[in-house]
Amino acid sequence: MNWLIIIIGLSVLWLGSEIGLSRLKRAAATDRRVDRSSFRLLWVVILLAVTVGVLIGLQRVGRFGGGSGRLPVAGIILIIGGLLIRWLAIFSLRRQFTVDVAISPDHRLITAGIYHYLRHPAYAGSLLSFLGLGLLFSNYLSVLTIFVPICSAFLYRIHVEEKALIEAFGADYLDYCASTKRLIPGIF
Repeated sequence: MNWLIIIIGLSVLWLGSEIGLSRLKRAAATDRRVDRSSFRLLWVVILLAVTVGVLIGLQRVGRFGGGSGRLPVAGIILIIGGLLIRWLAIFSLRRQFTVDVAISPDHRLITAGIYHYLRHPAYAGSLLSFLGLGLLFSNYLSVLTIFVPICSAFLYRIHVEEKALIEAFGADYLDYCASTKRLIPGIF
């Protein structure tokens, strides 16, 4: 199996889909934008963490897994699984999905489907994919370099988004928070 072709193909699909979303799914002029620069922060952190993490992953230092092909395969599975979860969440929100945190005048609280299990499944899917990217290199330094800063940026974004949703939906959103976890079903 030619891993390089699979990795390049996945990377192009992943990056292309995120660039497409960032161009096509901006908040409307009538929406109340409350992003607090979290979208910009995410892109900067992701670009830096992935660049440094990939460069580290190509080095010998930090390798683990005994050279077996299991970790790269697990990484690819996590990347694909994470992307599927992210896109399922995006399709569940339909037109309410925007890349910037915003509340539209006719915004509804979605609590069904994948949102019955997690409050932020699109972010959970992205984080799974970035964890998979780190594992792809069988390098614990690469995993840490990619995952930790990106996870921190997503946690900031979640804070911003949840504050906006509490302002928009009040007790309904707080009740929803009490019955669901943010990123990991039953745990967090």
